[in-house]
Amino acid sequence: MDDSFSIDIKEITDLLNVKVQQFNTVDFIKDDPVLLPHRFHKKQDIEIIGFIVALIAWGKRKMIIDNGEKLIELMGHAPHDYVLNYETGMLAEKAFVHRTFNTDDLDFVLRALKACYRENDSLEAWFKLNPSESGIKQRIINFRKAFFETPHQQRSEKHIANPAKGSAAKRINMFLRWMVRKDDKGVDFGIWNSIGMNELYVPLDVHTGNVARTLGLITRKQDDWKALEELMTNLQKMDENDPCKYDFALFGLGVSGEMK
Repeated sequence: MDDSFSIDIKEITDLLNVKVQQFNTVDFIKDDPVLLPHRFHKKQDIEIIGFIVALIAWGKRKMIIDNGEKLIELMGHAPHDYVLNYETGMLAEKAFVHRTFNTDDLDFVLRALKACYRENDSLEAWFKLNPSESGIKQRIINFRKAFFETPHQQRSEKHIANPAKGSAAKRINMFLRWMVRKDDKGVDFGIWNSIGMNELYVPLDVHTGNVARTLGLITRKQDDWKALEELMTNLQKMDENDPCKYDFALFGLGVSGEMK
């Protein structure tokens, strides 16, 4: 890295640190899907609602939140109890639809979650690494393998991204940020302990990708896993312990219109 780029990185770091402080606040919650798991206090309730809401987190945020509200109502405001007692047939034929995510997909997700909670106290268990493995990419791959052991239709696989095939896995990375990051700002929950904050990757979407390119943090044109790795290499230089905090800055700059 040459001297001019070092100066640029310092200026960008200073800017992003200011924007993290601006956007990583409880005010962020009211307009974001993270609002929904914040309705709960029980760890498993937070995990379940957080995970399913993250799966449907594409499209306008208001629509995501509205459909998340319907999901909570459908589960009787007790997600963990509902999952533990769930059986196929409990959902009406068109009980839940969010864009291409339908009742069949929800049925599969609920059955897979039930399989996890019958054997484990937390969904965190399915993101574990084997002794020779490392990295958040491998954690997501291991999670997908465990999740898809539950019988399912092929169509449901598109709702859980596969970084092994190049996907940036935006929604799973967002869910992981919610569960893992620990700070005193009140947005992320920090209820998982086996994954380090230094492992987390930013949920790369249109806003974060465009702002990152404007700042020169990504040169790759596609919002894929390779672009995400390029971005994280730069963010880790800014904060090696908590690089994912810059998600608030990048997303906030994009969604607010300050930078595109």
